[in-house]
Amino acid sequence: MTTPRLSDLLTLDAQGRPRLRPEVHPLDDLLDRDVDGVLAAFKESQRRDFLATVGVLDDPAHPLSRRLAEVGGAGLDAARVRDLFLTLHEHVMEHPVWRHPFFRRVFEGRMTRAQLVRFAAQYHNQIKNTRQCVAMAIGRFHTLAELPDVANRERLSEFVQIVLAQLVADEYGVGSHAVETYPTLAQMLGSTTHIVMYGQLFDGLGVPPAERNPPLLHGTADNVLTQRLLAGDPAFTPLEALASVGLGMEWGVPEFFSLLLGGIIRWARESGEPLTADHLHVFIAHVRYDVMHAIAVTLMTALFVRNDADVARVKAATNTLMSARYGMMSGMYKDVFGEDCAGPRDIALEARYALPDRRIEAALKAARPRVARGTVVDEEEYRHKEDVPFVFA
Repeated sequence: MTTPRLSDLLTLDAQGRPRLRPEVHPLDDLLDRDVDGVLAAFKESQRRDFLATVGVLDDPAHPLSRRLAEVGGAGLDAARVRDLFLTLHEHVMEHPVWRHPFFRRVFEGRMTRAQLVRFAAQYHNQIKNTRQCVAMAIGRFHTLAELPDVANRERLSEFVQIVLAQLVADEYGVGSHAVETYPTLAQMLGSTTHIVMYGQLFDGLGVPPAERNPPLLHGTADNVLTQRLLAGDPAFTPLEALASVGLGMEWGVPEFFSLLLGGIIRWARESGEPLTADHLHVFIAHVRYDVMHAIAVTLMTALFVRNDADVARVKAATNTLMSARYGMMSGMYKDVFGEDCAGPRDIALEARYALPDRRIEAALKAARPRVARGTVVDEEEYRHKEDVPFVFA
């Protein structure tokens, strides 16, 4: 083992063991854990954070309770929201995608510099599209949309729009401003978006701009299209759109971004690469922000869930998204490491993660031929591809 480097990322404890600095990651012993230990830690911390947030709902005088009461209807009580969260959180976090072989291998630091650069460029194709799906979902909540039968449907719709708009604002690095402090267009276009943050990783690895946007792999293209279809296609309900950009995206991100962050730090220590916290900021920021995002979207989802059928729809939406992500990571494993990796249909996926209908199959097959020229590897093959990354009941 080389002498610990990366001084703004790591420090040494009294026994001389490397520890992540608190501003880098909430688990200072991240590098001493295995994948299952990281997942267990995030499951517990997310439960704790969420339950602390919803505990105030039993106090009708609390500002959050008063706001939510504005929609009318049955409202939310802490017990119902807690039970819904525990059911959905366990369902999402136990999906095998969060322990995918790709994340395991990267976390162990078993990669070359060329492989890390190849991964960074391909995952860039995924991350630069996610935020647009949230924006698409905002448009699903409007006056003509099918919404729960509450006294103030407009207020309910606006609450969801506010929460999703905050997610989009965080992704684009923008906020609200008074007229006096409104940014110039140059300042606005200079916002620190998540893509700008990701560019800092490329800078640290010395990847020139011309090599940062290769054509999408088939699995990545499928995942991007699946996210967009769930969020915006009328074949899917507003509740399914909300579940896809909230529970299906946000709960797992801090865990697997932690695996990527830890693996890159481990690799950099071994190889002597001079990476800094600034270079890895996109991973550091997602670990913290996405917990807050998930809590907010889960509360909004609870306003829409009225019965077991609604819970089943939410689970199916998250299953769809997680299956597409698993397929993406399996395709990325083969592209980056040159080895085959089982997809979601080849891993004996539990029955609870199978999809109850084939709407996404039809929608994805219809969307593939419409991809723009030059955007996907082996484009013509992709346009006519028949198999999909989903397991059906």
